Order: sequence, then structure tokens, then C-alpha cells
Amino acid sequence: MADEFLNKTEEFLDFVGVNSAQPLSQLGDEGQEEVYPSNHLLAISQIQLPAGQPRRYFSTKAMESLITSVRQHGILQPMLVRPMASDTYELVAGERRYRAAQAVGLTEVPVVIRDLTSQEAIQVALLENLQREDLNPVEETEAILQLLCINLKCSREEVVSLLNQVAHIKKQGGELTNNVIREQWEIVERLFNIVGRLTPDSFRSNRLPLLNLPDNILESLRQGKVEYTKARAIAQLKDENERHKLLEKVVEEELSVREIRDYINTNKPSQHQDELLNRVNLAYKKMKQVKVWEDSQKRKLLEKLVLQLEKLIE
Repeated sequence: MADEFLNKTEEFLDFVGVNSAQPLSQLGDEGQEEVYPSNHLLAISQIQLPAGQPRRYFSTKAMESLITSVRQHGILQPMLVRPMASDTYELVAGERRYRAAQAVGLTEVPVVIRDLTSQEAIQVALLENLQREDLNPVEETEAILQLLCINLKCSREEVVSLLNQVAHIKKQGGELTNNVIREQWEIVERLFNIVGRLTPDSFRSNRLPLLNLPDNILESLRQGKVEYTKARAIAQLKDENERHKLLEKVVEEELSVREIRDYINTNKPSQHQDELLNRVNLAYKKMKQVKVWEDSQKRKLLEKLVLQLEKLIE
């Protein structure tokens, strides 16, 4: 895992045009499998977390295991930092090791120091995040999308549009004749090759739709409270309140996907109920459009009907 991350990082830095003044063979991943030499010991008080670092949710169990390892063996793999002002350094890669070192009270940690711009540091941090074994689909999707935005110099909407446009062209058996699109697509393909987790097409088809999930489900998925398949099953429930109740139930009781579907089917409104609700909504829309309120007799009748309806649903 460590060697794979190192190779990807070297390839990525070359991809974004950063010359490797110091080989990253000294830089490890988030685990503790191997020992890499380090030329620098740095006071942990000199290291600060970046303000714009990728959002991460670490498994409590995995963090406890790493803290135990650090307490017994120390930090076996250097963190990657970049120099800042006033003899301080910003952490680029190795946040779990940094937090574990803090937890056990280490005063010094091994580091590799590299001169990186803010944008380069963000991209390396995103790449490291994508190598985590406990990475959830939302973090994966957001990290890849952010890398694409940075390297294509496009907004999210423009990146999604490019992916859809190329997919349509290829589906029709066409070629990328537009020079701008072809150059952009070369960047996309190389970036996905470096990341190594998905293809552009599978990312477009299977990952981007995740971002359309309701906010509370998306956040629970991001935090690892529910799995991807469960999140999609919960999202099938259209009523917002019922969906929120089901989400809480799934988290608390750890329901399976089958149990989620059974719950939805059991609590699904009947066809007659749906039809009745549609009729009520349609009647309300018509009342707003026609001049029924100008007729005093009709208005009085409506007032009586509304009063009856209010008493009925109390």
C-alpha cells in the first residue's frame, strides 16, 4: 500500500508539473506496515493543519489501532509537510499519524519537507485521501471531482458536462474532433489512471448520482453511518419525514438492505391514498387559478368545506 501511494504521488506530481527535488520514497501512507528513512525530525508544535484540507471521517476503530501502534513503536512513516512562515510547516499528507502522535503525546515526528504551492498541496492531500482503505463513496466522489476541477480549471458543473458530452459522443460511435475537448479528455484519462480506482465512465454512471441524494442521507454516508447500498435504498422513500425516521432506524438498528425495502413496502401509501392526495393538490391548484373567490355563495361553501377538512385532520 505504501509503495503504491508513493508511486502514484510521484506520477501525480510529474503530471501537475512539479519537479521532485527530494524523492518521495521517504513518504508512507496512512498505515504502519514499513519503515522509511527520514532526514528530518520536527517538533509537532511546528506543524499545523491546512485550513482547506479535504474533509475526512476516520474510523474510530482504525484510529484506536493506529494510536496503539504509535504508542508502542512511534511514527514509522514520515509525514509530508511544506514550509510556511515563522518556522512553521503545513501538513500535506499523514493526518492520521499526526493525530495519533498528538494523542500519545509525542513531541517530535519524522517528516519529509517539500516546497509545494497551496494548490499542489491540496491535490497531494486529495490523492492521499483516495488511497485510504476505509474511504467511503462520497469522499471518493468529492475528491476525484475536486481533482478534476483543479486540473481542468473548470467548475463542477462544467466537469460533469464534459463527462456527459464525451459519453454521448462515444455512445454514438463518434470521435473527439474538438481540440479543446480532446485535450481536456486526455487530462481526465491520465488523472483516472493515476488514481486507479474508477474509469471516467464508471465514475459518471455510478458515483456522480450519489451527490443527488438527500442531504441527510449524503451526510450519513459521508460519515460512514450507512453503506452505499443502504443509502440508495433509503432514498427511494419520497416522504421527507418518513425518510428521516427510516434513516435514524437504519443507523440505530443496523437494518439490512432487505429489511429497509421491507419497511418501505410496509409503510408505502396505498394507491388509493396517492390518488386522493393528487386530487386534493389538483383542486387546490384550480382554486388559485379560477375566479371562484369572486362568487360569494361559492366562497361561503368553500369556507364550510375548509372548516370541515380542518376538523377532520385534527
